Amino acid sequence: PPGETPPVLTVPEPQINVIRDDHSADRWEVDPKAVDQMVLAGLQQVTGKEDATDAWRSLVTPEDTVGIKVNAGPGRIGGTRSEVVDAVIRGLLAAKVPAKQIVIWDTTLKELRSAQFDRLAKRHGVRLAGSLDTGWDESVTYDESTLGTLIEGDLEFKTGEETISRKSHLTRLLTKEITRIISIQPLINHNRVGVSGHLVGLTRGAVDNDRRFDVATVILTEALPNIIALENEKQERYIGDRIALCITDALYVQFLGQSKALLHYTEPLGQLWFSSDPVALDIFGIETLEAKRQDLEIEFHPPRSKLYENATTVLIGESDPKRRKVEYLKRN
Repeated sequence: PPGETPPVLTVPEPQINVIRDDHSADRWEVDPKAVDQMVLAGLQQVTGKEDATDAWRSLVTPEDTVGIKVNAGPGRIGGTRSEVVDAVIRGLLAAKVPAKQIVIWDTTLKELRSAQFDRLAKRHGVRLAGSLDTGWDESVTYDESTLGTLIEGDLEFKTGEETISRKSHLTRLLTKEITRIISIQPLINHNRVGVSGHLVGLTRGAVDNDRRFDVATVILTEALPNIIALENEKQERYIGDRIALCITDALYVQFLGQSKALLHYTEPLGQLWFSSDPVALDIFGIETLEAKRQDLEIEFHPPRSKLYENATTVLIGESDPKRRKVEYLKRN
């Protein structure tokens, strides 16, 4: 009615389920059987369903095309571990999601193959897709004032010409194919936003002409939430509304560095974290990284990024640690 203050929209209070198994990761080896049980336990905890098939069916359906978003850039050891993706794929297949409708994806096929995800895809008959290789949708753009110089692979790049553009186009994987997203991201420090987690991972390779976001931190922290919030004509978010589950792969933790695997800055943690809230997981990741550096007496403190507050403002997830609930389950 006229004169009434409209309600303030907030995101639900997030729950994070931490599954720990001290035998899951040791000397750069991952125990697949331990990971299988960790994924099952996390799935049961996050969905509240005892039966694995019922749990997966509460998140996705056999009619969905499920995109498993990984971070292949740091490679087989430092990036998303294939053992975690393997357990998720087998769960989806058991829940009758057709293999051809399961897609392991990241920025390029080259990175995915370098991280050996091609072997996993071949084993299960699922698809492997790079957003750059699939191409960009000229009708879905993130358009803002920062100009970027286009390079080969960008939609509007023209050979022999130096072209600049303020447009970034969303991958056709998201506009034409994927209907549900499972984000599986490793726990790696990020020098500018604290953690190379789900917000960074979900937008990594999601649009072209993205080098312009690195011009300034303020541009980066505004661009990433806005990309996740991009909507179609039905006001459905291509990324934000399709997130079925987020898993932080904390089998190992890399407390320094950023986009490359640096094993001398990496230690086993033996954990997988589960939530539907990517922002809450990233904040929890930042706190874990800070605690690890403090334990090791490392004097490095990334700035407190506005990225996560901005993500809360556009209702992607909750950045306030006081509103979240964390539950721990230790298996071994």
